[in-house]
Amino acid sequence: MAESADHITCMEVVELVNDYLERTLPPDEVTVFEQHLNFCDGCDLYVEQLKRTVETVGEIREDDVPAEAKERLLSAFRDWKRS
Repeated sequence: MAESADHITCMEVVELVNDYLERTLPPDEVTVFEQHLNFCDGCDLYVEQLKRTVETVGEIREDDVPAEAKERLLSAFRDWKRS
């Protein structure tokens, strides 16, 4: 999970945020995750923005996304992972 049992990096927050928001993160990891948010304004803002986005958009089914938009999103994520 983290570099140490009591600390995680901003990158680890990004990797764990879905599990955190879906409440599937183990309790000990939730504690460390939330401790990071208490001290990192950037990550706290990031998580709050994701929460608001999920609340606003709700659940979108794959069929709801036009094929062109889906391809643009997939391409953007592929390019992002390469960089």
